[in-house]
Formats: sequence, structure tokens, C-alpha cells
Amino acid sequence: MNRPNWKKVALIATDIVLGAYIVFTFTAFNKPDERTRLCTKVSIDIQDETTNGFIDTKEIKARLEKVRLYPLGKPLKDVNARMIEERLVSSPFVKTAECYKTQDGHVNIRITQRMPTVRVKAVNGEDYYLDDNNLIMPNSHYTSDLIIATGYISRWYAQNYIAHLINALTASDLWRNQIEQVNVLRDYTVELVPRVGNHIIHLGKLPESSQRQQRKQLVTEFTNKKMDRLEKFYRYGLSQAGWNKYSYIDLEFDNQIICKKRTLKR
Repeated sequence: MNRPNWKKVALIATDIVLGAYIVFTFTAFNKPDERTRLCTKVSIDIQDETTNGFIDTKEIKARLEKVRLYPLGKPLKDVNARMIEERLVSSPFVKTAECYKTQDGHVNIRITQRMPTVRVKAVNGEDYYLDDNNLIMPNSHYTSDLIIATGYISRWYAQNYIAHLINALTASDLWRNQIEQVNVLRDYTVELVPRVGNHIIHLGKLPESSQRQQRKQLVTEFTNKKMDRLEKFYRYGLSQAGWNKYSYIDLEFDNQIICKKRTLKR
């Protein structure tokens, strides 16, 4: 039976320990000090910035600087990514915010904006937007080709009825580009103002329901039915008679379209 060579075993063990020490020392000397490493760059990526335009990188920087959360020049250990995210999503125009740090001293911020679908300018003076979740967004410097809803519109009515009407209209390329204004009269009948053609389109009252899902379905079906009739009238009626022949097109009653001729000035 061969006995182990203890001198050889001891030598191998010494080599292993020495190797581990060298690796540890090399890593320790080359690893940046967590306490002194600074943020050298901040990258802000705003999704849909050109489409929505509610916020830009300057505004994000200013918002973080105001509460001393802008990370540039700060030790990375003092950069609180979660606090930055929470501060940004508190903005009424921010949908989601993500912040993370990298080993090279960079801080990356990614933001998605809330998507506006309609601007509401009510007779009571309120001026705001609805987003794609039918939630209220405050007015801002934002400009776009969104449909504007005017008239006797409470916030509840805007969120529960006008939002569904707008969604049904904008689901169609034709009506998204043709309709520029929805106007609600005192009796809650609805009128549309087109971009092309000097006339008013009368839809009547939107169907009512106390059930949220049923309300959405009823308003959508109502709008689609009315606009299908209007499209046929545009195609086979106005295209022959002329776009400026009528001042008022009434779609309120089923199976008929009532038009008021424009009075010619002498």
C-alpha cells in the first residue's frame, strides 16, 4: 500500500492558496470603489415622444433636479432608482418609468407616456384630455390633430360616453381624419363637425346603460351604425349633389337621413 507524499500534498495546497490570493488581490485592485464611483452619464429615453409630445427630456431633467434626484455627478451608491421611478410616474403624463444603473457609471431612464385620445373643452370652463384608459389628463402645451369634444360635458359623461364615441370614430381611418369636433347640446344630443364639407352632422342621443361594459357596446354599435349610413350618403349623395349643398345632415332617425339645404345669399 502506497503512502501519500505529504510534502507533495502540502506543496499543491500552498499553490492553490497562493493562486486564490493572487486572483483576489487582482480583482480587489481592479474593482471600482462603490463608494467613490460617480454617475458620468444619464440617458433618458421617452417612448412615443414625437407622437404624444406631452413631456420631453428637458422636463424630465428639471423635474428630477427640483427634488434633487437627478443622478449626474452623484456617487452611484446614492442614486436611488426606485425613488426616481416613483417621482416620474407621479406625473400626470407618465404611464411607466424604469430606472437602472450600469457598471460603467451610467444611469438609464426609460419612460412611456399616457396616450391622449380626445381633448374636452366643456361649457363650464373645464379643459382637459382623456387617455386611452378613459382617465383624465390635465391640459398642457400639447398640440395635435385630436378630436375636440365641446359643450355640456361633465367629467363623468366624458369618461363614460364621449370616450366610447371617440374610440369608435377613431377606429376608422375615414372618421379619424374627417371628424374634428364633437359637440354635446344641452339636451345631450350629439353633433359632429367634419373637416371637409361645410355642414353639421346630427347623431341624436347616445344610448344609455348603467352597466359599464354594456354601455361601451351600445355606444360603439350606435356610432358604427350611424357612421356607416353617413359614409354611404357621402359616397352616393354628396359626391353627386356637392359637399356644400347641405348645412345640416340629421342621422337621428333610423332608415332615413334628413338634410337641410344651405340658404344661398343674394
